[in-house]
Amino acid sequence: MGLLDFLKNRLSGGNNLQCPVCRAAGAQRTGEGKIRCPNPSCPNFDASLGGRGTLGSAGTTVPTKGSFKPVQPIIIRYRNFAGQDRTFVAEKDSLVRKRNHLVGRVEPTGGKIALSRDRIQNLEEAESGLKSRIAPGQEWPTGRERRVLGYHMKHGTSSPLFEKIRAKYPNW
Repeated sequence: MGLLDFLKNRLSGGNNLQCPVCRAAGAQRTGEGKIRCPNPSCPNFDASLGGRGTLGSAGTTVPTKGSFKPVQPIIIRYRNFAGQDRTFVAEKDSLVRKRNHLVGRVEPTGGKIALSRDRIQNLEEAESGLKSRIAPGQEWPTGRERRVLGYHMKHGTSSPLFEKIRAKYPNW
C-alpha cells in the first residue's frame, strides 16, 4: 500500500482499520472517534457491522465450555483490572486464601483461578466460604511449625515432629 492510500484510509476511516483492543480487521471509526469492531468477543463490538455473534457474548474472555458444576456453589462478583464486572460461580470447598488472593475452582471449566481480594465486590460473602486452618481461639503455629508443616505437606513425607504438629493443627 502506498503513502497516499495510507493517508486516504487514515483520514476517511477506511475499512482497513484494525481494532485497537482485539486487532481484528474491518473495524470502523465513528464520527465521534469511537471504534466499532466486527469481532463479537471484543468490547467495541457492533452488531451492525455484520459480525456473526451477538452483543450478549461481547466483552468476555472467560471460557464458556466445560461441564464442571459446583456441589456447593458460591457466587463471586469481581471487577477486573480493566474495570469490567465479572461474575464467577466457584466451588465453596475449593476456596483458599493465598496472601491477598482467593483461589478456587470455577465453572464451567473447573479450572483454578486467583482473584485479588481488593477487587472482589462481595468479599465478606466469599470469605464466609473459606475453611479455617485453625480452630476458633487457637493460636497460629509458630514459624518453625509452619516450616515443618509446609515441607512435609509439599513433599508428601512424614516425621514424628510433623505428626505431633499435625495433631495440633489438623486442618493445615
